[in-house]
Amino acid sequence: MASTNLARRPARPPEGFYDSEVATPRPLPVRTFLPTGYEPKYAYPLLVFFHDRGSNEEQILRLAPHLSRRNYICIGLRGLYEVGIDPKGRSGFSWTRRGDCDSLVRDYVIRAVEQTRRTYHVHSERIYLAGVGEGAAVAYSLGLSEPEKFGGLIVLNGSLPRHARSAWRWPEIRQLRVFIGHGLFNPFVPMKLAQDDHRFLWTAGVDTRLHTYLTDDRVHPDMLRDIDRWIIARCNAE
Repeated sequence: MASTNLARRPARPPEGFYDSEVATPRPLPVRTFLPTGYEPKYAYPLLVFFHDRGSNEEQILRLAPHLSRRNYICIGLRGLYEVGIDPKGRSGFSWTRRGDCDSLVRDYVIRAVEQTRRTYHVHSERIYLAGVGEGAAVAYSLGLSEPEKFGGLIVLNGSLPRHARSAWRWPEIRQLRVFIGHGLFNPFVPMKLAQDDHRFLWTAGVDTRLHTYLTDDRVHPDMLRDIDRWIIARCNAE
């Protein structure tokens, strides 16, 4: 008689987007992208996405399947402050009112990562913070202040919040790897700022790569291709 064990195994969750919440002083959303063919025994890299000002977690996480449909678990988080409604009637959010990253953002990120690790199999040393525009400053602030918690930073069309450097952990930040992707024609964050950030981090001993693209402040498809290669190269090297 054929074994029935296979029929009793829980079904693997399908590829797609899943919504949940974490409990901080107020409930905050977590949008998750689960890769196709999710294998519970494999420890996946986790990418934590921070959107630009005026966007939200749903919009930023649309990048995930274009980055890779197989290689990563991704989560998108929402800025804490509503800043308006776009022409399509969608609420937009910002991460800060003062230009820095407050303790509520940190608590939100840590709880979202912990919840994701309880639900899915995540490699503890391959957790990457990925920010676009204003979200890049959040990735920088969290990663440089608590480098032991993250494997690397991905910053797209953003800049380093140097006013917050008193919270950075020296010399521990040298263990981070940083991918900077920047549009040559970005009207909001000039190319020179990205070049200065790259030079500053490299001089400080941080493994930093700067990639430039023929675009403005939008995320160019080649940015996602290069991010995938950058992460996979690290995984293969290990």
